[in-house]
Amino acid sequence: MAEDINNSLFSQEVLDSMESGNSFNQVKAGPVTVLGRTFANDEERRAYFREELRKKLPELKIIEGYPIGEDEDIIALSDPPFYTACPNPWLYNFIEEWEGKKKGIKRNEDKLVSEPYASDVSEGKFDPLYMYHPYLTKVPHKAVLKYLDHYTQPGDIILDGFAGTGMTGAAARLCKPAARKCICIDLSPLASYIDYCVNTTESGRSFANRAASIINEVESRLSWMFKTKHSNGGDGEINYVLWSDVYICPHCGKELVYWDTAVDIEKGKILSSFSCPHCGSSLTKSDITKAQETKFIKLANSVITSTKRVPVLINYSFGGKRYEKRPDTFDLEILQAIENADIDTWYPKDKTFEGDELARASRDGISYFFQYYTARVLHVISAIKDRVTVPIDNYLITKLAFQTTIMYRYTYMNGCWGAGGGPMSGTLYVPSLIKEINIFKQLKDCIHAREKIQVSDDPSDVIISTQSASEIDLVPDSSIDYIFTDPPFGSNLMYSELNHLSEMWLKVLTNNKQECIVSNTQCKSLSDYQNLMTCVFSEYYRVLKPGKWFSIEFSNTSASVWTCIQGAIQAAGFIVANVSALDKQKGSFKAVTTTTAVKQDLVISCFKPTDQFVDHLTKETLGVNGAWDFVEEYLLHLPVHIERDNATTTIIERTPKVLYDRLISYFVQKSLPVPMDASDFQNGLRERFEESDGMFFTPAQLVDYLEKKKQAPEFVSMGLIVSNEADGIEWLRNHLRDKPLTYQQIQPGWMQAINGLRKGDILPELGALLEENFIQEPNGAWRLPNIQDDVDKDKLREKALLKEFKIYVEAANKPHARIKEVRVEAIRAGFKKCYMDKDFATIVMVGDKIPQNLLTEDDILLQFYDIARTRV
Repeated sequence: MAEDINNSLFSQEVLDSMESGNSFNQVKAGPVTVLGRTFANDEERRAYFREELRKKLPELKIIEGYPIGEDEDIIALSDPPFYTACPNPWLYNFIEEWEGKKKGIKRNEDKLVSEPYASDVSEGKFDPLYMYHPYLTKVPHKAVLKYLDHYTQPGDIILDGFAGTGMTGAAARLCKPAARKCICIDLSPLASYIDYCVNTTESGRSFANRAASIINEVESRLSWMFKTKHSNGGDGEINYVLWSDVYICPHCGKELVYWDTAVDIEKGKILSSFSCPHCGSSLTKSDITKAQETKFIKLANSVITSTKRVPVLINYSFGGKRYEKRPDTFDLEILQAIENADIDTWYPKDKTFEGDELARASRDGISYFFQYYTARVLHVISAIKDRVTVPIDNYLITKLAFQTTIMYRYTYMNGCWGAGGGPMSGTLYVPSLIKEINIFKQLKDCIHAREKIQVSDDPSDVIISTQSASEIDLVPDSSIDYIFTDPPFGSNLMYSELNHLSEMWLKVLTNNKQECIVSNTQCKSLSDYQNLMTCVFSEYYRVLKPGKWFSIEFSNTSASVWTCIQGAIQAAGFIVANVSALDKQKGSFKAVTTTTAVKQDLVISCFKPTDQFVDHLTKETLGVNGAWDFVEEYLLHLPVHIERDNATTTIIERTPKVLYDRLISYFVQKSLPVPMDASDFQNGLRERFEESDGMFFTPAQLVDYLEKKKQAPEFVSMGLIVSNEADGIEWLRNHLRDKPLTYQQIQPGWMQAINGLRKGDILPELGALLEENFIQEPNGAWRLPNIQDDVDKDKLREKALLKEFKIYVEAANKPHARIKEVRVEAIRAGFKKCYMDKDFATIVMVGDKIPQNLLTEDDILLQFYDIARTRV
């Protein structure tokens, strides 16, 4: 078939540029100075540091997250000292150099960021840099750029320990008027490699020259695999092939082709019910089972049983037009020739393994990872890999490694079959209708994508390390100016499993021991996830300079995972100052009204207290003065005014409930006694700080708030979804703030608000909540209590809650008891009392018996429980 080679994919202009030697070997002309050492060119620099890396590998292998791979494969993938496919031993050296260079940069050394970034952002996902390389999750770099502009200044050092595709690094080097410096760390060799691709200094033209040469050479050998015959006998070029699963009819036992049987081609839809073409039985997809075939697979050198699928349609080009046809004898002979052909270059022979997501593989009859590719695609990728000599050129493979698999869905869109589609994100799902695309066309697109992005001017702007963020000893204490990070989200994605398809081509695999996920296969529970995240955030706390900021982009629909993240943040020592919601599609930020409102991406802003503040609170003997110092420090780090749609809105962190929760969290995490109850806190808050619109400010902040409110005088109280009793009381406070209301006036809105109540949490009746927390006037309307009323109410309420807690303690004492429903506020009050009395055993006993969703979704309960468990 070799005589059927088609013309080159690339223009003569590109080929002429290649032959002229234009940046062909990615070698920078002239001297290159790196870390105080000068080299003749980049090639000499790379050779020197690769040899140095080879010497350092033994000591690097003991660092958490050191990847799985042969030494020479790790070195070959690396471009040291800027990027290493293992822990980067030069992190300390770069930080030292960067700090020294700050003196030559125009900076405001007295700049102090006192408030978190809380402004609206409008950035989408369609920038060429964002779309340059696919990955499981990422934040648009232009959105990150807003945070860097707020929190940093030229020359500042930024860290991202879950760097993914390097969007934080890209944002750092694109900052104006001067770049920031960034350390990007990721456990996944694929992620850190993409990070390198995004932030390398090589131009798109230099890459295009080499890539065109590689692709054309491979195409000259293998283009016959993508030939088909037109009706006149001429050679057509395949655009894609449609493959269909074959199923077995449960009634007659005969095979049926899914495309021919279960698809209405004219209407463009999959039929919910269809008839067997052999016996006429009415069927649905759940009635039929996939046909299996057992045959000798030459590539595996063994007999394998796998799902049977057949080609049913070929879309091809001939004479500048597109055509479609059923596969004919010529096409079937081509396929047979491909299956019989030896692959004379290296390809991965990794067997599949047990995994939460990889459980799908055995159901699809996939025993080897290479079975995720058709034979002809495997031939091409293998040939491309064989010709890669420069690290950046692996991009040709990693960009397509997931897209060119049998997971590519054949779909109907805009009145046309074959439009749209693609693999389903975040899963290893293999569809019943597979679209096998001509990989040579996709390889050409890789080159165009590279030419569109803006590369780095200075290779030392972004330094990349492949390791776990739970052990970054190579980064000195208090050396980082700002941290932006996008961590894994519980059990949302099985990163190491999903990345294996690309990493096996890089020959360097994720060491998943410290992978921060919830996974049945890895035996990692939600508690293990929180412990791993706490280790990471503790490292963040160690390396961040005191008084500096840490932002987390987080996405999970599970309130318990959200609580784990909050717990890990606070356990590490950070103080949460603001939580905003990020809509990546529209790029807008909205205030979050409750800690369980997690059906969107969140941006959590935290700060590291100054050493003086931490030392003062630790040594404070009475506790009460320290508590008010904490509240003042916290208020000083909160936004003063937030405007939405030309109206002033609530800053939820400034409300008494959240302020008290933050106080408890900080003192419990520091193993300090909680210095006051809620009523004393409410009383002291009003004595020491200024109140406006249900929020508290320092005197200077209140002046600033009222001045800014003049520009947006309408005040819109934040809508609150009631998921627990504390939320319910806050909801009532908001509604009674302007004027007293009767039960009948409150009740309709209340019934709508309590739809978010958590399972297992007992919410008292509306009348009981009003009686316990508010004052009823002679006309029957309910109003907010004054200060003395509030204190008296709180004391009576706490007494009642502790009495109710005793009932739960008695129930938990019974053998094999499980408590199905509790009043969470009673558990909160009881846990706090037990903590003060050092009765940790009771906290653990009750915590083990109540509904676990209530424990894991309430950050205060979970903190008391975790601390008590360590004491017991």
